Amino acid sequence: MTTDQTAATGPVAGGAAAIRVLVADDQELVRAGFCVILGATVGIEVIGEAADGEQAVALAAALAPDVVLMDIRMPGMDGLSATRLITARERAPKVVMLTTFDLDDYVYEALRAGASGFLLKDSPRADLVAAVRAAAAGDALLAPSVTRRLIEAFARRPPEAMPAPSRLASITARESDVLLLLARGRSNAEIAAALFVSEATVKTHVASLLAKLGLRDRVQAVILAYETGLVVPGEAVN
Repeated sequence: MTTDQTAATGPVAGGAAAIRVLVADDQELVRAGFCVILGATVGIEVIGEAADGEQAVALAAALAPDVVLMDIRMPGMDGLSATRLITARERAPKVVMLTTFDLDDYVYEALRAGASGFLLKDSPRADLVAAVRAAAAGDALLAPSVTRRLIEAFARRPPEAMPAPSRLASITARESDVLLLLARGRSNAEIAAALFVSEATVKTHVASLLAKLGLRDRVQAVILAYETGLVVPGEAVN
């Protein structure tokens, strides 16, 4: 599949529509590898490929994918700039950043730009598939251990640039509890157990706090929790 070719999509088992994925990476072999893995997965359809950020932006507009796999470092328009443009649009797809290094200097800014998370290029194929499915579903994309490492490494900005704690004034005490546990990398099941509620209730609280805070997804909620001081980088996790 070339950068201007698309693949037909259709229903998968159970009548659900396939997750439409656009893959953007300047390395042809890497890009082809992702496409082969995803294209062979039931319920996922690769609808296009892009070799740079400019092509990614154009194809995202033309093809309306559900998820974009975006390499951070590409010639010309890089993945960070492309992500800002793609996520700024109405009904934007989820963007999963691809990076070689787990502590890449660009990762935090990529999440700030609207990406839903990131994936190491050498991750097992099962993680790639899981990341695409999680992003499409709007669920937590980063594993708890990765969440803690990533946020603690990159959620440090100059004090004058940090959102004020009052930003959280609109959420309830229980929503604040949920946000705190999200920021500590807990899954819905773990949050439910800690708060003695059902997973469905946790999902309701998460949806409510995202709406009140004007956030796109759980990853942005985690970042805000650190930026506002609700969680302090490096503090002990109980």
